[in-house]
Amino acid sequence: MNPEAVRLPGLPFPLTAGGPDGARWRTVPDGTLEIVAAEKSDLFIDPTAGPGQPPSALTRLTGAVAGPFQLSARVRVDFQHTFDAGVLVVWADETTWLKLCFEFSPAGRGSVVSVVTRGASDDANSWDVAGDAVYLRVSRMTHAFALHSSADGRTWHLVRVCSLGTPIDMPVEVGFLAQSPNGPGCRTTFADVTFAPDEAADIRDNS
Repeated sequence: MNPEAVRLPGLPFPLTAGGPDGARWRTVPDGTLEIVAAEKSDLFIDPTAGPGQPPSALTRLTGAVAGPFQLSARVRVDFQHTFDAGVLVVWADETTWLKLCFEFSPAGRGSVVSVVTRGASDDANSWDVAGDAVYLRVSRMTHAFALHSSADGRTWHLVRVCSLGTPIDMPVEVGFLAQSPNGPGCRTTFADVTFAPDEAADIRDNS
């Protein structure tokens, strides 16, 4: 169920597990990646907590990338509990990362949510999604990251532009995770995975 390295047809690099044990994953013949989140799993440093709060821990499947890139996938989540989510993640270190999530909101709807962590995490809700799947994309540019979502994988809507403070030639870990902060776990699939080693031409033109 948990091989040492995972290879997906849309990625030029293997994915390896980082973080604590707990999540389960597999690939299926069409190249889809399935991750079942561990119980009570999250990746978040609560900004309302006191100094010195340790980060929440979560298994992630990532590969190292230097330079610009665009990673996208169709994310489907079997929502059961609040904040269950399928996530595209960019990981720099234990206190520096970003997440683009398809997440189950307290109102009982799937929502696009972004989190940027630089010592502490923020939490920004964007919009609700009809159905149980959405396309997500993370793009690395020279000085920033652009996060997008799409209903069909063709027309993209800007979620956020942000920075992790990482120079473009510094490798970061990029890939996937599933979380279930309040539940016993949730099943997430990542399909139609694509990767391009270049910048988005115009992050605001819906392409």
